Amino acid sequence: MSPYHGAMMEMSQRLPNDFACELPDDADGIYALAARSMFQLFSSMSQGMFLVDRSGRIVWVNKGYERFLPRLGVAGVGDFLGHKVEEVIPNTQMRSVLETGKPVLIDLLTNSAGTFVVSRLPLHDDEGGVIGAIGIVLFDQPETTLQPLISKFAMLQRDLDEARRELAAQRSRSLQASVQGSRRSKYSFASFVGSSPAAVEVKRQARRAAQSMSPVLLLGETGTGKEVLAHAIHAASARSAGPFVSVNIAAIPETLLEAEFFGVAPGAFTGADRKTRDGKFKLADGGTLFLDEIGDMPASLQAKLLRALQEGEIEPLGSNQIVHFDVRVVAATSRDLLQMVRDGRFREDLFYRLHVLPVRVPPLRERSSDIPALVEMLCEDLALRNDMVPPELGKGALELLVAQAWRGNIRELRNVLEQAAMRCDDSHIDAGLLAQVLRSSGVELQVPHRQPLAQEPMATTGDLLKPLAEQMAELEARAIRAAMQAHGGNKLAVARTLGISRAKLYDRLEKLNF
Repeated sequence: MSPYHGAMMEMSQRLPNDFACELPDDADGIYALAARSMFQLFSSMSQGMFLVDRSGRIVWVNKGYERFLPRLGVAGVGDFLGHKVEEVIPNTQMRSVLETGKPVLIDLLTNSAGTFVVSRLPLHDDEGGVIGAIGIVLFDQPETTLQPLISKFAMLQRDLDEARRELAAQRSRSLQASVQGSRRSKYSFASFVGSSPAAVEVKRQARRAAQSMSPVLLLGETGTGKEVLAHAIHAASARSAGPFVSVNIAAIPETLLEAEFFGVAPGAFTGADRKTRDGKFKLADGGTLFLDEIGDMPASLQAKLLRALQEGEIEPLGSNQIVHFDVRVVAATSRDLLQMVRDGRFREDLFYRLHVLPVRVPPLRERSSDIPALVEMLCEDLALRNDMVPPELGKGALELLVAQAWRGNIRELRNVLEQAAMRCDDSHIDAGLLAQVLRSSGVELQVPHRQPLAQEPMATTGDLLKPLAEQMAELEARAIRAAMQAHGGNKLAVARTLGISRAKLYDRLEKLNF
């Protein structure tokens, strides 16, 4: 008989008498008694238990486990003892416990005998080496005994599966949105920053144009924000749910423009794709087609463009099929189209086809009062793109920017701010650094004309004989107006000067109708 078998038989014969006897005085005795008691307790309370030695051979089995033997295809205890555990208990993980010495407290075991909730505990000698293991069947009918737990687990599993499906759907929608990102408007009228009379008027005209289906022609110098307005017109129009397709005519070689606009039939020319390639008119069907730098349209293509706009149909390159489309055209140019018509470089009939709703976008020098707000927006955008603290500009730096002519308009202003931010050691940009950047960019520096701040009238005795809250509100309003004037409207600088948050500043400005 195995020493483990003999020891376990001795233990099984002593329950519950150990609890009735007098407790030993020494710690080792108490430990031995506790070990025997816990082992017998497990044996009596569990549905079944067995022991294996270090080699995985079964050396002992209790009465409870014997009832599972027929279901395992074992005739009796004699055919069970002495065998390797994996030979008589299919799917058991006892070998892993013997090899790692780590217990498996709760696990599900399914084999020919049924489904069981089991525990597997390693046995260690005094030096910590594994000398065997105990297998315990906690429940032999978990579907009945553990029904509440199994139901809760099944519910959690369903929630997890549903969450995974929703996550997969979100990823699919995000991927689709990223693929179609260039077909959606990126800006609204709020993106065209400015509250000067010139900016307010151009946004008013653009909003009216958005309500029409007629072509819009955006006229203005490069860098004034024509593309932003084109996106905003589409976003505010009845076609906002449709695609927004942009074509920069100046950026596409003349030999490829026709294919870019009208598409290509399979095998239209040597090297052409075997699949149909849709042109921009077809891609913009149901939405808006933005023709940027229309003044650079080659004369050879102007007649075909005019016909497409008049007839609402195109013929792909190398095809005899007519393709109908429905697009609203927004065109933009920095050139003098009327002078080009006079010079014979732009078709007059195409000009009048496009010149239905002309919108002149003012240069930055005509709305210099918008520069502080533009600087704030550009600095925040610069910080987001480069993961940095938003640059700060003092009063002198803002005055210097307002004084410049800005031939490159907002695009040039953005470039100057970015250069200055990359050159400064901290987040503060002063007038001296800006002057260096402007000179290095070839700008003929303009010196700002300083205007003294308007002096507030002295308070009279009558002014002081008012409720204190009213006087405090008036004082706060004067302080905000003075700070806004001193910092040229830079709200970030104003908030820091006054020691309040930008959210609180915006709230005060709204109440003051500033």
